[in-house]
Amino acid sequence: MMLSTYFSNPLTFLIDTLFGLYMGIVALRLIMQWAKWEYHNQLVQLIIKATQVPVKFLRQFIPPLGRWDSATIVLLFSLALIKALLLISLQYGVIQPIFLLRFISADVFSLFITLFSASIIIQVVLSWLTPHNQHNPLSPLLSRMNNPLLRPVRRRLPEMGGFDLSPLVVLLALQVLAMLILPLLVGHV
Repeated sequence: MMLSTYFSNPLTFLIDTLFGLYMGIVALRLIMQWAKWEYHNQLVQLIIKATQVPVKFLRQFIPPLGRWDSATIVLLFSLALIKALLLISLQYGVIQPIFLLRFISADVFSLFITLFSASIIIQVVLSWLTPHNQHNPLSPLLSRMNNPLLRPVRRRLPEMGGFDLSPLVVLLALQVLAMLILPLLVGHV
């Protein structure tokens, strides 16, 4: 049975926010592996500590796939499944398997688009605020995360008088990608 809007809206907000935050941390653990972040960084330590208990539990049953930590991938999709079940049951009452699968896929895809977009924006802002001779512990992590996206664009863009427009181009590309892929995932084509 669906709750009235009066109660379901705040509950939906809490579920979406809390699950979204933790899923973001779990997704960063995957990105951390992909981008080969420095293990001793404070943010990396926070991510590991925040996700270690469920990942360690899942590793007992799920072996790694090559260099990917499949336990972390299963954790991310499990969280997306629980979130989807809660939100769909609150909003619609009836859960259809195909809608559930689409919701989970769109949620995880959107999460990665958001993480990469936010990280590029943060990297740009930090480059403006942090003098070049000062060390910021976040800067090397963001560089390793974003350089695979930014480097190919930098190579193709003409020199712009010292301005690096590659973050803007990549942000636009990420948003266009989201606009093209998300409707396919949720079935609104």
